[in-house]
Amino acid sequence: MISILFFLLLILALLCQSLQQRLRAIFAHNRSLIFAVPLALSLIFCTSAWHYSALSTPIVLLIAGYTFLPTLIVYAQQTRLDCSPIHAATLPDLAAILLLWLPLELSVGAAYIPKPVQGTLHTIAYGAAITLALFLFLLFRNFPGMKYRLPQTPADLLRALLGLVIAAIVLIPLGLRLGFLAPAHAPRSSLLISMLRIATIFCGTALPEEILFRSLIQNWITQRLPPANAAWGIVLGALVFGSAHLNNGPFAFPNWRYMILATLAGLLFGTVFARSTSVIASALLHAAVDATKYLWF
Repeated sequence: MISILFFLLLILALLCQSLQQRLRAIFAHNRSLIFAVPLALSLIFCTSAWHYSALSTPIVLLIAGYTFLPTLIVYAQQTRLDCSPIHAATLPDLAAILLLWLPLELSVGAAYIPKPVQGTLHTIAYGAAITLALFLFLLFRNFPGMKYRLPQTPADLLRALLGLVIAAIVLIPLGLRLGFLAPAHAPRSSLLISMLRIATIFCGTALPEEILFRSLIQNWITQRLPPANAAWGIVLGALVFGSAHLNNGPFAFPNWRYMILATLAGLLFGTVFARSTSVIASALLHAAVDATKYLWF
């Protein structure tokens, strides 16, 4: 739990733009320091695995490859880009993003971890992945369009609220029609427990997924498209987001019900992200949608 809390606090701290600027200056002065990040993340994960009696040679090799390979790709590319005026999304960027996402999505290495601690170590790996993504793309790569900062205008919050209203109008009837949602009921937990659950949803699901699917994947797609076709970045990003839910419960794979609803939700999240100054706006909408399902369905 200490590792999870550490990653959460670090991810939230990186919303501070002055901290971002200081860390960028450090990496600009000495590029090779970026390799300290995967080393530290690998040590944290291995220490956690050892604590849960799940450390083994395959796990050490997997986490080392998982953290160092995308770092090497971004490092090698940035060295070339420093000599070029082109800093937009590149294929090596996509390769690094996929290397950070797909092993977690496919639960690579789960066979080497005892089942009782698979969920805990997966959460720690997820925290390490988001932390590494921010260090590589936000700080070292200075990837444009990530919008990883606090909202710059109250309009961001209004967009999230409007998105929630649209989500309720569209997703609730469709979810009931598809049999994905159970009939509505009053919240079954106390106000305190409900608030804690909402905070957990925001920190553990909404914000990390918005960093991955909006700040990185949708942003990368949008940058690769002509400006006139920027809306397709939202559509394609939503399809990727929806497809990522095919292997989610409660229905068997492929869970088409979840994919359809997640794709539509992704359109809303992506639109709010594209029109806002901060990824926090789409993360708040994402958390509100998930919390609505948790509390009332």
